[in-house]
Parts: sequence; C-alpha cells; structure tokens
Amino acid sequence: MSLDDSDPAAPLKPRYLQAPLAHIGAWTQYFRGADIPVLAATAHALEELRAIEDDVDANMLTAVIQSDPLMTLKLLAHVAGLRRPASMTETESVTTSLVLMGISPFFRRFGPQPTVEDWLADQPKALCGVNMLLRRAERAGQFALGFAIHRGDTDAAIIHQAAFLHDFAEILVWLHAPMLAVRIHEAQANDATLRSSVIQKEVLGIELADLQLALMKLWRLPELLVSISDERHAERPNVQCVVLAVRLARHTAVDWNNPAVPDDVTDIARLFNAPPRVTLAYLHKIDHPVIEATQLATVTDETDADPCQPLQPATAAPEEATQVPAG
Repeated sequence: MSLDDSDPAAPLKPRYLQAPLAHIGAWTQYFRGADIPVLAATAHALEELRAIEDDVDANMLTAVIQSDPLMTLKLLAHVAGLRRPASMTETESVTTSLVLMGISPFFRRFGPQPTVEDWLADQPKALCGVNMLLRRAERAGQFALGFAIHRGDTDAAIIHQAAFLHDFAEILVWLHAPMLAVRIHEAQANDATLRSSVIQKEVLGIELADLQLALMKLWRLPELLVSISDERHAERPNVQCVVLAVRLARHTAVDWNNPAVPDDVTDIARLFNAPPRVTLAYLHKIDHPVIEATQLATVTDETDADPCQPLQPATAAPEEATQVPAG
C-alpha cells in the first residue's frame, strides 16, 4: 500500500519501527510507500460525503480535508504525482487539487481511510503525542495566516499551509516509530535545554527537518510550499511567518507563560513593524478562535483541558485574522 491508497477489506495492523533506520535515504525510502492514517473525524466525514457523492463539490471536500494535515498531505502528494514535471506549478491548494483531480476520481482513489486512533490504539503515549502535534499544527497555521494577512502577503494561503504541515515528519515518526518518538519526547521533558536536533540525531540518526524536506521533494509537493518550509531561508519574510508561527504555537501549547514567549513577541513585532504591546494583543486575538474551536466539544472549564483529546474538525473563521493591529 502507498501514501494515497487504502484497503477497507484488510484492516491495517501497523508494524512499528523498533530501531532507527541507517540513514536519511533509508528513512525517505521507508516513507515512500508507508501507510498514513488520518483523523477518525476526517475518515467519518469523508464517508458521509461519499454517500452523497453526486451532490458533493470541491468546497465541501476542502472543508473536511484542510482541517487534517495528514489527509492534506496525502491529497497534495497524490495530485503532484499526476502532473508531469514540466507542468509543475509553484502553488497548489486543497481546493485546486480537488478541481484538478475531480470528485469521483477522488473517492475512487481514496477509499475508507485508516484512522490514527485505530493505528495507535495500543500506543496511548504516542496517540497523545500525535494529538498534541495536531493541535499545535492548527494553531501554527492560524498564527501564520494572521501574520501573512497583516503583511498583505499574496501567498497567505500557502504560508498557512506550510505552517499547518510544518511538523508532518514528526507526526509520521510518532505513527511509525512510536517507541522512538516517546524516547525523544521524554528526553526533552527531562532536560528543557536539550536541543531537538541533538536528541533526534541521537535517537533517529537524522534530523526531522532534513527528513521533512526530503519527503516534500520526493512527493513533489508545490515548489513554493517546499521553499517556504525550508528554515535555511529564514531571512525571507514569508519563511519568517512560518518559523515564528510554529515557534509561538510550540511555546504557547500549554499557556502563554513560557519564558520564551517575550522573545517570540519581540521577533513578531519586528516582522510586523509594530510595538510589542500591540503585537501581543493581536496574537491573543487571532489565537482565541482556535482555542475555542478545539475545546468547544469537550471542555467546559480551562482547567479541564486534556492535551491528548483528539482534534475536532473545526477551524477558525479566516475573517478573524483580517483584523490587524493599528500602528
């Protein structure tokens, strides 16, 4: 089975990697044909739409797919594979991918999808890790969209997508090598000064940023998405939008009291050319809808929030992000 296939007649029984692969090429080759599950909410919503396929349009499918980074990745990779290299475009959204592919071909290609929840049913720590990453991806995407709109960037949609998909390689490792991912997570939990790149190379033999770029190129994802996702080009404002959004989402995953947040705000204020106080108010404003959406179905009090709760298929309204700070 491959990244874009599914076989409902044969439920997946994942064989987790127990030890790191030899080198970046081996990791890339492994994920070339790896099964990738999606959120249960996504799988359920797709089956509801499949039942009314004749009435479904690209916008209806987009609303389901774009709230799940794993399903988004699967669609973009598949559609990229349909293009000849000479016809590759710089940008590709979920909607344009669906229009290019067609509704009926989409449902034929993507049958009933395996789910993250079933895949990691015997790995509760890994399931918690994936759910936390998915929540962080949603907030990073929201921040990046707000940053891009504030700057008047014409590539706001692709900047949002780059931040939303930023940690997909880490998610894949949680799914396929959960024991190794837990080792990394626990090592960092025990030593707040431990750099991600150091512990990743120690446990996996590679850095996840390198794996991510290798997979994006292997799957021929849109060129602009790949370039914006490459932190080696951090001097470019569109890359800064992604890097700072991901950083802020990571540092505020629990609350806004992380000691790194003031530095994040300072850097974002510099990107905005705005005072830090005004910038901080704007950050809280564009963060609020996401918190509300991810907690609405399960939380009645902030103290009851469970970071391992599965992500709900809800997204913040884009118009919230358009209300930019003054001066």
